Amino acid sequence: MPLLILVRHGESEWNLQNRFTGWVDVDLSPRGVEEAHRAGKILKEKNYKIDAVFTSALKRAIRTTEIILQELGLDGMHYEKNQALNERHYGDLQGMNKTEIGEKYGFDQLKIWRRSYDVAPPGGESLKDTQERVLPYYHQHIEPLLKQGKNVLISAHGNSLRALVMYLEKLSKEEVLELNIPTGVPYVYELDENLNIKNKMILEN
Repeated sequence: MPLLILVRHGESEWNLQNRFTGWVDVDLSPRGVEEAHRAGKILKEKNYKIDAVFTSALKRAIRTTEIILQELGLDGMHYEKNQALNERHYGDLQGMNKTEIGEKYGFDQLKIWRRSYDVAPPGGESLKDTQERVLPYYHQHIEPLLKQGKNVLISAHGNSLRALVMYLEKLSKEEVLELNIPTGVPYVYELDENLNIKNKMILEN
């Protein structure tokens, strides 16, 4: 049975500052580096064999990928980078503090912009928009490997992974509103030959 392993990048500098990041190319915070190492160590303890790796075009996900591969003893392994797996573009909110946005526009509006499926922030993408670039890439580049029985690791972002998890777990628009994927915590899906989920594990310490 193939495994699909999803890891949100470790905490970024702007996660730490509670700012909307989106496509702004910020690096990991020191804690984020630790989270990436911990994710790699957990995967190594489980002795998972990784056959293929995919990440976004943003450095916080790329650096997380490289740290995980280092922990797995897979330094130098080829992996695919593509902006289809980038974080949701937050438009006019990028760089702004989330608490200040909540105080200005209301915390209900803030939650809608952060979590809803089809409401986009001004000048940005909704989760639906993000899903419309993530899923074609998943179907074209990742599903064929899973169907061959290969284990695939995707290191990406909160919303690009929420978009994929929504599809994999068949979540409704209401259910995805409450879905939050923590930084640096591997989600492991055991799939059957038709790529239906047989088992899901969240590898927290």
